[in-house]
Amino acid sequence: MGAPPHLAATWFASLLRDGFALTATGANPSFAELGAEALRGRLAGQVGDVDAAVERIMSEFSKLPVHPDVVEGVHNLHSLGISLVTLSNGSTAVAQGLFDRNDLGGYFDSLLSVEQAPLWKPAEAAYSFALEACGCEASDAMLVAVHPWDIDGAHKAGLATAWINRTDARYPAYFAAPDIEATSLVDLGAQLGGVAA
Repeated sequence: MGAPPHLAATWFASLLRDGFALTATGANPSFAELGAEALRGRLAGQVGDVDAAVERIMSEFSKLPVHPDVVEGVHNLHSLGISLVTLSNGSTAVAQGLFDRNDLGGYFDSLLSVEQAPLWKPAEAAYSFALEACGCEASDAMLVAVHPWDIDGAHKAGLATAWINRTDARYPAYFAAPDIEATSLVDLGAQLGGVAA
């Protein structure tokens, strides 16, 4: 849209910051509405028609690709007999579209969003909502995520955790460490398959 590329990272960080701040006060904001408003603030003075730019950028969420390891990784996890469920701070429609475009919908038992939960992740209520929706105890569930804050929240809610570290990043010491660290979903499946064997 003509804005400096670094604004994408600061926009997403500010979106999460504000979402977490609202969650801390007991609110459960719409990810898309919050994202659009945060984007308006970031793009002001950077592009000519801010509203048109916001609409275009937000519409791109419905076209996002999956990481290269996801299709094979999901197939492998499913073949291990693992029940797969999503839990997103975003909408289920975005996840559904992503899976439909990659023929992954049939591999997931449920697509859940905090839109139906009391609060955003990493609040414990978000994970409790997912566990209840799945009829599952925390001790029988594992959250798989790329965000350390999500790993920490799930750990505090009693779930096992797996961190997908595709970029060889350093895990922040102030968050609870993941039970498993994997370089991809394919690697995670290999590790879990070894545990199952």
